Amino acid sequence: MQNRSLSVFMLLLLIASFVLSACAPAATPSPTQPPAQPTQLTAAQPTAPAAATLPSFPTAAPGDPVHLRLATTTSTADSGLLDNILPDFEKVCNCKVDVVAVGTGQAIAIGQKGDADVLLVHARKSEDQFVADKDARERFDVMYNDFIILGPKADPAKAASAASAKDAFKAIMDSQSTFASRGDKSGTNTKELSIWSSLGITPTKDMAWYKSLGQGMGETLIFANEQNAYTLSDRGTYLSMKDKLPNLIIVLGGNTLAENKDKSLLNPYGVLAVNPDKHPGVKFDLAMQFVKWITSVDEQQKINDYGKDKFGQSLFYPSSVEWKAAHPN
Repeated sequence: MQNRSLSVFMLLLLIASFVLSACAPAATPSPTQPPAQPTQLTAAQPTAPAAATLPSFPTAAPGDPVHLRLATTTSTADSGLLDNILPDFEKVCNCKVDVVAVGTGQAIAIGQKGDADVLLVHARKSEDQFVADKDARERFDVMYNDFIILGPKADPAKAASAASAKDAFKAIMDSQSTFASRGDKSGTNTKELSIWSSLGITPTKDMAWYKSLGQGMGETLIFANEQNAYTLSDRGTYLSMKDKLPNLIIVLGGNTLAENKDKSLLNPYGVLAVNPDKHPGVKFDLAMQFVKWITSVDEQQKINDYGKDKFGQSLFYPSSVEWKAAHPN
């Protein structure tokens, strides 16, 4: 009897062990790691900033003087012009000028949103459209300089022998020489693309020789200098940075604006006060004071003199109605 009870007990124990092993979770196998891939180093390619991201002005603290928001192109800042003239206006109007220096396309986009009070830019077609769209009531001439084509001293494209910017660009393209584009919808970038368009060309990232940087003029010049590339620049910014660009020479445009044989490379700047009828939050009266100030004969003279002591020539040439009336010749 005792042996029979023991057999039953052993049978029950065996069944219980079987059930428990069946219910236990299966062991999770250790994941197999994929074989390590060799690290491949590739040169970083410049990319343009997101088009929807626009710089913003700093927020004025309570008790600060009145702030005027100026959206402008990088050339007016990179050349040092703004640092030279803006203190005059701030003193006269007892205000602070907040500057956002970006490509003209971005500056105009800021104005279209009513996030600037006044624009100082250089893309005439876009400026006229800004007025046509009622974002400004009027555009005023301020100054001009010119565009020049820069390149490496060796000039592999032989662009220096070209008769025009169009011919120089064709030589660069035909030789597949590296070209650095601002790629930022600035006035300079707009002018550059118009020259390519005259050749029936729309540059793309698939063209290995064409580098669209999405950068300002100063950064583009530094890139061109380091990479032995050609580029289009306004003369003022180039002259102000020349000491930092030992590898670049002017291949088309001459040493002064008067020597530039391609008159299509003239580069006019305009000033526009943002329209309060469309953008009620802007400081229109202060913006118009800025317009009146920068187009006045006295300030135009200061613009005309800027750069002469250091470079032997003006970086910008005055062109306001007031200046022309005072200097008819």
